[in-house]
Amino acid sequence: MLAEPCVSPVLYSFRRCPYAMRARLALRVSGVGYEHREIALKTKPAEMLAVSPKGTVPVLCLSTGEVLEESLDIMRWALQHNDPQAWLPCTPQAQSFTQAGIALNDGEFKAHLDRYKYPQRFGLSDGLQHRTQGAELLMRWQAHLQVHACLSGDGWGLLDACVAPFVRQFARTDRAWFDAQPWPHLRQWLSAFEASEDFSAVMHKHPLWVPA
Repeated sequence: MLAEPCVSPVLYSFRRCPYAMRARLALRVSGVGYEHREIALKTKPAEMLAVSPKGTVPVLCLSTGEVLEESLDIMRWALQHNDPQAWLPCTPQAQSFTQAGIALNDGEFKAHLDRYKYPQRFGLSDGLQHRTQGAELLMRWQAHLQVHACLSGDGWGLLDACVAPFVRQFARTDRAWFDAQPWPHLRQWLSAFEASEDFSAVMHKHPLWVPA
C-alpha cells in the first residue's frame, strides 16, 4: 500500500500491543530514526486509517510512501537497513528454525493466549484449558533454553524479539502461576528481557498523538 511521502518514517503504535512492541524493539536495535505516534485503539486517528484501513498496529509509513502494516515486515525492514547485533538468522538452518518458531508463536500459541487471557470473548467460562495447551508449547521453549542461551541460539535475535512480548503477556495473566511452573530457563529468559535496557526504552510512555 502507498501513502503520501513523508519526511521520515512514521510509526503508529500502541504501547501494550505485543506486535507493536516487537516492531519497536527492532527499530530501536537498528537505530533507524522515526516519528512515534501513540494511538488509542478505541479512537483510531483518521490519518492512520487513511493509510492502513485494517486499523491495527503497528503501521510504519516510509519516506518513499510505502506503508508496512505487519510487525514482521517492519522488523525485517529495519534490520535489513542495520543489524548491529546480528538479529537476522544467517544460515538456512537458523532461518528455517526462526520461521517455524515465529509461525508457532503467532499461530497456535497466540490462539491459546487470547483464549486464556480473554475467555469471555470466545464464549468460554474460563481459559484454563487454553492455559494448559499454551503451557505445553512453552515447554518446548524451556527445552530449547536448557541447551541455548536464547531462542535464537547463543545470543538474542529476531526469534526472541518476536516471541518474548507474547510470553510476557501469557505470564502476566497470572504471574504467580507462571512463576510456579517447571520452566526455570524460560522464566530466566523472560526476566532478562523484562529487565533489559531495550525493553525499558520501547515501553516508554508516550502521550497520545494529536494531529497538528
